Amino acid sequence: MYWNSFSEFLAMGTHGIYVWGSVGVMALLMVLEPVLLVRGQKSLVARLKRQFRAEKTERSTQSQR
Repeated sequence: MYWNSFSEFLAMGTHGIYVWGSVGVMALLMVLEPVLLVRGQKSLVARLKRQFRAEKTERSTQSQR
């Protein structure tokens, strides 16, 4: 495709709002996904550590009986 000016390129032949809206949403999702994955991983590791400590404490109290 060929555009005569930058404003025509941005307008995308009256479809610019849909094209650039889609690009914006996709860019947001591509930034957000790794952030959410790291956050979820940290949450999972913390939960597993708590669970491990609780089980370890439970085992030690059972062995003392």
